Amino acid sequence: MNNNMMLGVIDATTYMKALSPLVEQRSIAAVPFAGRYRLIDFVLSSMVNSGIESVAIFPKYQYRSLMDHLGSGKNWDLNRKRDGLFFFPSPDLLFSGERRVGAFAHFEQHIDYFLRSRQKYAVIVNSYTVCNIDFDAVLERHIERGCDVTRICHRGQPLEMYVLETSLLLDLIADYKHRGYRSIVDVVRDDRHSLSICDYEYSGYAAVIDSLAQYFRSSMELLDRSVWEQLFLPSRPVYTKVKDEPPTKYGRDGNVKRSMIANGCSIEGTVENSVLFRSVKIGKGAVVKNSIIMQKCQIGDGCVLDGVIVDKDAKIEPGVVLQGTAEQPFVVRKGTVQGEVVKP
Repeated sequence: MNNNMMLGVIDATTYMKALSPLVEQRSIAAVPFAGRYRLIDFVLSSMVNSGIESVAIFPKYQYRSLMDHLGSGKNWDLNRKRDGLFFFPSPDLLFSGERRVGAFAHFEQHIDYFLRSRQKYAVIVNSYTVCNIDFDAVLERHIERGCDVTRICHRGQPLEMYVLETSLLLDLIADYKHRGYRSIVDVVRDDRHSLSICDYEYSGYAAVIDSLAQYFRSSMELLDRSVWEQLFLPSRPVYTKVKDEPPTKYGRDGNVKRSMIANGCSIEGTVENSVLFRSVKIGKGAVVKNSIIMQKCQIGDGCVLDGVIVDKDAKIEPGVVLQGTAEQPFVVRKGTVQGEVVKP
């Protein structure tokens, strides 16, 4: 199989209120996950590991942090003179008083990218599915079965990832207004056309991060070694923005059990069944359980956190008790200071 046959398209236009407040200042694609990654890293790395050399990202909401994270694409080996990483923010899609919405309307505004591409096939994915998938294997099955569109599924549920010929994608973009299609999802769901829609069952780990509860649940799942080994494969690494951090420092009274700890942390208290991102500080006597603490957060001495998500650069003052649940985790917003006790 010629690995340079596919064009990568990441639809990052979706906004999900169910992920608030994590998406108040960032797009879903840029939501931190698994200690040192962003959600987009997983599908983007899957594309790169599948030999895809041209990837277009179509964001719409709060995409400044996403642009900062991706940069030139160097960390994914996509800073190329030919092909590489392309970033196409959403323009104002208001034409003659009519507002056009959806991924196809967004694609249409950057149609030259598709017209100039030399790849025969395209793979369209969302930016919030955590997986490590071989798109080359999907393409091989797509060609063998003579499908018009292949829909990737996991345990019978669509992952909103699709493979099709680039020429067909161009036809769908050109005709989307007449047929009422907003995205490839609408095409697959429509039973009025004659297109052959095939399903490809992906057997590895996959999680669709479409709510706060699902984000929390999927983060906790990664503490299971068997899940971790399905997602982080030595032969198919997950790439991200490189940051140089010192090793984590464990104090004399520091105690860590069944947790994921990134570099640069300082732990003077107890951490159990939790995920700590880079440069997190856990104070003396503090107890952090069943929680997600993002980059550069400070947890004061004597704090007790259980079922909590602390967004980046937040500070929990000494002695504060915060408690949430798996279905309703308590969230400390990015860059804020939490100074009061909160229990369910």
